Amino acid sequence: MTQQYPLLDKINSPADLRRLPRTQLPELCAEIRQFLLTSVSQSSGHLASGLGTVELTVALHYVYHTPEDKLVWDVGHQAYPHKILTGRKQRLHSIRQKDGLHPFPWREESEYDVLSVGHSSTSISAALGMAVAAQRQSLRQKVVSIIGDGAMTAGMAFEAMNHAGDIKPDMLVVLNDNDMSISENVGALNHHFARLLSGRFYTSLREGSKKLLSPLPHIRHFASRAEEHMKGMMAPGTIFEELGFNYIGPIDGHDVDTLVDTLSNMRSLGGPQLLHIVTQKGKGYRPAERDPIGYHGVPKFDPKESSLPEKAPGIPSYSEIFGQWLCDTASNDKSLMAITPAMREGSGMVTFSQQYPQQYFDVAIAEQHSVTYAAGLAISGLKPVVAIYSTFLQRGYDQLIHDVALQNLDVLFAIDRAGIVGADGPTHQGAFDLSYLRCIPNMVVMAPSNEQECLDMLTTGYQYKGPAAVRYPRGAGVGLELRKGKVIDIGKAQTLTEGQNIAFLNFGTLLPEVEAAAAKFNATVVDMRFIKPLDTACLDQLMTTHSVLVTVEENVIAGGAGSAVSEYVAQYKASPQVLTIGLPDEFIKHGSQGEVRAELGLDAAGIERQVNDFIKKS
Repeated sequence: MTQQYPLLDKINSPADLRRLPRTQLPELCAEIRQFLLTSVSQSSGHLASGLGTVELTVALHYVYHTPEDKLVWDVGHQAYPHKILTGRKQRLHSIRQKDGLHPFPWREESEYDVLSVGHSSTSISAALGMAVAAQRQSLRQKVVSIIGDGAMTAGMAFEAMNHAGDIKPDMLVVLNDNDMSISENVGALNHHFARLLSGRFYTSLREGSKKLLSPLPHIRHFASRAEEHMKGMMAPGTIFEELGFNYIGPIDGHDVDTLVDTLSNMRSLGGPQLLHIVTQKGKGYRPAERDPIGYHGVPKFDPKESSLPEKAPGIPSYSEIFGQWLCDTASNDKSLMAITPAMREGSGMVTFSQQYPQQYFDVAIAEQHSVTYAAGLAISGLKPVVAIYSTFLQRGYDQLIHDVALQNLDVLFAIDRAGIVGADGPTHQGAFDLSYLRCIPNMVVMAPSNEQECLDMLTTGYQYKGPAAVRYPRGAGVGLELRKGKVIDIGKAQTLTEGQNIAFLNFGTLLPEVEAAAAKFNATVVDMRFIKPLDTACLDQLMTTHSVLVTVEENVIAGGAGSAVSEYVAQYKASPQVLTIGLPDEFIKHGSQGEVRAELGLDAAGIERQVNDFIKKS
């Protein structure tokens, strides 16, 4: 036992927590907050979200009989306190690291993690399914979905609530309202919340009048009618009640006593319930309260310092290069419209949003809308650029096909976080975009090998009259001195090294690893650049002069760039053997980008080994 955490040290499961007297819960919350701060500052990870949900997490596990009762966390950035209370506090220092704790709730990790998550807005749908199943199986378990106001902006959340309000199962949705997603929240619903919460008038009137009038039932009935009228004018509850939920709130999400009381009362209620709590992201740590965006995901830092360590000047990231390209292009073209689904910081768009606010649109967590919105802009003669992460574009896939590609609209997709993303794990690895994009007619799909090519491809895709995509990874380039982007020939590969017998066909930023491996075989190296259209003229030549073609990509092998090459070679019954190197047919676990690539054989040594094994079998 340590003196620093006298209560927390006694808790290895929620059952231990429930044995504490209520009077000790505020003290426990303080210990958890300190433990979280100390641990994450030493390991890196998501911080501000967890600091904001300490009291809520304690109250939920105190009131609900977990794991029999089900807590369904949305996204999972806020679930670090949950991990601390469910037997994982001794391993919290390993979170997001290879073979360490998963960054988000993960079913294989704990019986308390009911739903594996990472993407937003899934919790209500899943919780609804669990609630219905509990009813069908006559189980006494309770189901709670915890969702933030940022995730609540996604259409999927409202689809689920609309369904729940129709079939009316016993379930609770906790809306954790901190006026944040990862970035500042946007949208009309958020503004509605903000107007209400800017003052205490409504809340104090509501709670005060109930206490005052409780002995007078007739007057209280009259007052409740007046309350409903007021809610209709100014409270967020109306929209949820119209969807069939019993709305309670808003209440202080940092008052653990009130939370326990409220949740205890609501646990016994039937039908769909919504509890609206108000929290502060970064609560209890002043620097994170002041800068919740900066402290959302943190490197290792000293909690005694008032700011995070400054990033050492170095090679700019692909996201930063994209952001600068946006600014440069917009300075000469007012038709450019840049769109992000709530990823301004991550996509390198902060400066652009400040310098060109009339050409910048954060559409909130609404990937489907972002794509079709871009289609509407393109139909009207503007030039939309959708900046989106590889795994988030998956959510807008139908819209990409139906609303953009089918109509051959002039939309550029700048796809960030393609390939191995690293510490955020399977939900965030950009493993599938080359496969799901290349099968779509009318698409031009590009993968740069370095930052200069990235600039050239962004320029090319922007000038191209039709749907185009440029996919680039998380992290920095190779350190080239950059010139202005130029238009390159669509579907034209570039031969970098002439060799014999073996030809390496590179797709993307693994080129340095490919070149190092190719040197061991005196092999030809071709930077293919385009996944669609393929440079078939280049392939025709290589098929006549080489006996082995080795394709390398940071994408799943199934249906990817190498698959496209194999299909072409097979079509012409050509003689070269084709070795496809890429990501295996499995979900890629978390770890650093370098660790994951090495484990999967995507570093120079791994590529060389795979080629040698292939030649031996031939």
